Amino acid sequence: MKRFIYAGVFALSISVMSCQENKKEEETVPEAVKTAFQKKYPGENDPDWEKDDHGYWESHFKKDGEKYRADFNADGTWVETENDVKKKELPEVILNIIERDYSEYEITEVEHVQSATKGEFFDVEFKQKGKNKDVMFKPDGTVIK
Repeated sequence: MKRFIYAGVFALSISVMSCQENKKEEETVPEAVKTAFQKKYPGENDPDWEKDDHGYWESHFKKDGEKYRADFNADGTWVETENDVKKKELPEVILNIIERDYSEYEITEVEHVQSATKGEFFDVEFKQKGKNKDVMFKPDGTVIK
């Protein structure tokens, strides 16, 4: 019986520490980032924050029922915002290019991206051996290198 009690106390302790760790991470989001997010997405008051491998602050939030991710530099500069879309939501010109040039690949992910440096584009990920292949298309079908 004592084992069960100790196991329960241990599990509860781990759970509490995990929650504290998440709270601590959120508290470290720079104020400039939070302010820039609120300015760009007014009314979105509850984003989940994490720092990604590139050093960007990622906010995960929902807008009109859709999941979005917006990236910011530590100084609050917006980098990009993206959300998943279905293949059928791609512009027809992109669908035609995929059929013509990438028909041997399976699509694993499609994202609609608004970028501070590249503008609007669609990031299409194709499955292949090793690392998957990402191709970025402008809405008119132009491939971004």
